[in-house]
Amino acid sequence: MTEQYETGVFMRNLPPSRRTVLRAGSALAALAALEGCTSSPPGPEDSTPPSPTASATGPVRLMPAEWLPHTRTFMAWPALTEVWGDQLPDVQQDIAHLAQAVAQFEPVVLMASPDQVAAARQLCGSSVEVIPLPVDDLWARDTGPTFVTGPQGALSGVDLNFNGWGNKQTHANDSQVAGRLLDTYRIPRVQAPITGEGGAIEVDGMGTLMATESSLVNPNRNPGRTRDQIQADLQDLFGVRKVIWFKGVAGQDITDCHVDALARFVQPGVVVLHRPGPDTPPDIWSTASDQAQQVLRTATDADGRSLRVVEITEPDFTKISGQGKNFLATYVNFYVVNGAVIMPRFGDQAADEKAAATLGELHPGRKIVQLTIDAIAAGGGGIHCSTQQQPVTAAATP
Repeated sequence: MTEQYETGVFMRNLPPSRRTVLRAGSALAALAALEGCTSSPPGPEDSTPPSPTASATGPVRLMPAEWLPHTRTFMAWPALTEVWGDQLPDVQQDIAHLAQAVAQFEPVVLMASPDQVAAARQLCGSSVEVIPLPVDDLWARDTGPTFVTGPQGALSGVDLNFNGWGNKQTHANDSQVAGRLLDTYRIPRVQAPITGEGGAIEVDGMGTLMATESSLVNPNRNPGRTRDQIQADLQDLFGVRKVIWFKGVAGQDITDCHVDALARFVQPGVVVLHRPGPDTPPDIWSTASDQAQQVLRTATDADGRSLRVVEITEPDFTKISGQGKNFLATYVNFYVVNGAVIMPRFGDQAADEKAAATLGELHPGRKIVQLTIDAIAAGGGGIHCSTQQQPVTAAATP
């Protein structure tokens, strides 16, 4: 996501970012029209209609939990100066460091436009495989396919019809990334009947999905579709029996408040929730977190289990090393890899250490790796936004 990304949840009033070129007047008008957007029709946040994928033999397909083994991680190389301006070298360095960190634990395949392959290889080094595949930006979580497995372990990839987060950013190449990547690896494609992004959904791999209404029940992605209709499609695509909805925030960041910087599953029945700092003045993002907190207090998963909610407080914005009006300072946008958790470090030592300790306790046996990602975060994104896992399956694709 670019100027923006991942749940603005947590972007405070900081010095302006330099990446504003792509917010054209029409995009701004669309954003303004979306402010205050909620689902239509209204309904309970926590709903459980019968899953259209359920059968005597189980779901047709299932999205595995992120903490299960991966075959590889996919990433993408940022190369557009019109998006990043003079931040581009720093963003590329952040992506290279992130790719190298992940590559210590599992294979990394980084997509780069053909004219950028050599530069990407030089910065990333030999531990990262770089392949020529046209991309516009680095947000592989949203532009790449979201992988699911079939009842016999067959792998396929869901193409969520990426449209630049509601046509807020150029995406001539990124709208084709999912299909091209699946073709490259000869993985069957599932064409979604809805438009969305990988960062808009969070699953426990056991039938429960979390999402924000603002990023999916939104006319910039799914005009004319109700929440119930979109929920039925989510159940069919990802093999879920229960969808937990948060209201989110529309029109205030490029993603319209993706869930993967707000609330994440870390174990079956356990959710981590981003929380604002104790001295943070109330704003739209703290309100979104408060609303999610209220939903999670009474929510149950697909098996009827009450959820344990672990709150992780954002860093003190006066102590962080990064800046920018879109700076995403949330620890919840971490990425679980084989044997480790890759998470951000923001420069508030006390908050950084506390968040690392919490995620370490919740992921026993995994190494906690903290990275400084100030350039990525200044663009409104994070580690999870920049990565997409391919799960290991019974019929693993080489």
